[in-house]
Amino acid sequence: MKSFGSKPWILPQPVLIIGTYNAEGKANAMNAAWGGTWDAHEIMISMGSHATTENLDLNNGEFTVAFATAETMIASDYVGIFSAKNTPEKMEKTGWTIEKAPSINAPLFKEFPMTMECRIKERLNKTASGYYLVAEVINVICDEKYLNENGNPDVEKMNIISFDPINYGYIQLGKTVGRAFACGKEIK
Repeated sequence: MKSFGSKPWILPQPVLIIGTYNAEGKANAMNAAWGGTWDAHEIMISMGSHATTENLDLNNGEFTVAFATAETMIASDYVGIFSAKNTPEKMEKTGWTIEKAPSINAPLFKEFPMTMECRIKERLNKTASGYYLVAEVINVICDEKYLNENGNPDVEKMNIISFDPINYGYIQLGKTVGRAFACGKEIK
């Protein structure tokens, strides 16, 4: 086996699109790869110093989190490369349809199949270069065309992508290969 030293290679890594409003009420989005589940109703995201970080100090810390897909990949990468600080027309260039989220004061981007509406509960290890945010998930919204026969979100239909931190690529998630809390029962 080959050793690579200390690397934060947790796979898969979600490609999260964070939506906020600025002080003038204009929508902004950024791409964040370092995030995940914190607790039963909470998520955690590692935030650097961005226009989005400044926006999170407004509007009661409310924001949306959408999951990037193969179809939204190019614009999702774009909002991670360019900052609203230097590119004020950034959102117009994405071509995304923007509307207000139903439960919080944050933008919803219609091109994404599933979005979480969130509110910051806590900022951890805050420094000039950023912090870790812990946020409560207020609501999850899913476009009905991405629901399965049971009325639940169908991840296979969404073409969600994952960030490959090893090779700096995006990988589309694949098909279901087993049932959690069930397939292990086959071992007797």
